[in-house]
Amino acid sequence: MIEVYSWPTPNGHKVHIMLEECGLPYRVHPVDIGAGEQFAPAFLAISPNNKIPAITDTDGPDGEPISLFESGAILLYLAGKTGKLLPADVRGKYEVLQWLMFQMGGVGPMLGQAHHFRIYAPEKLPYAIERYTNEAKRLYGVINKRLAHTTYLGGDAYSIADIAVFPWLRSWKNQGVEMRDYPHLKGWFDEIAKRPAVQRGVEVLAGARRPLTDDKARDVLFGDRQVRQH
Repeated sequence: MIEVYSWPTPNGHKVHIMLEECGLPYRVHPVDIGAGEQFAPAFLAISPNNKIPAITDTDGPDGEPISLFESGAILLYLAGKTGKLLPADVRGKYEVLQWLMFQMGGVGPMLGQAHHFRIYAPEKLPYAIERYTNEAKRLYGVINKRLAHTTYLGGDAYSIADIAVFPWLRSWKNQGVEMRDYPHLKGWFDEIAKRPAVQRGVEVLAGARRPLTDDKARDVLFGDRQVRQH
């Protein structure tokens, strides 16, 4: 059994989708990040960076439980555990891994900043909004160009790279992007959105999500409480 500590965010959805695609049994434990549950000592014990998602696999590599944080590391672990969604050949594996790292180092952080300054920031700063909206458009362009030549981000086969990127693009309107401007990306996006496992994955905890616009949630997520925990 995989114990999943998560919330309905793009990073959470990555792991939910992966578990559904792999057909692994899992149990979800909601971690309400707007209420500060990510700072609970029990959660910090498995996710010291106080971020979701995290997992505990009760049947780890040596038969003993293993806990992991960071969604990219979790995707790699589950791919290794099941032998799915990551090519076995060296060339194919690194084709996928470079696009997984692209998501971890670019798509997630930059689109997250676009969300923050466009939606959540109490003060609308034109420079920040323009900076991160332009970066969102640039990243969409990189993906669109890639998908003009390949079926999936990692090549001919659907992989953890697609699972990592897809949830971040579901909020394209909030990022100041017009999906129709990126036709190759849109075709890929629409195809993945139809996958039954993806549809199940994005519904995990979906009913618990709410707008993070109140002052308490802002302090928990963006204020100095983040610093006070360390």
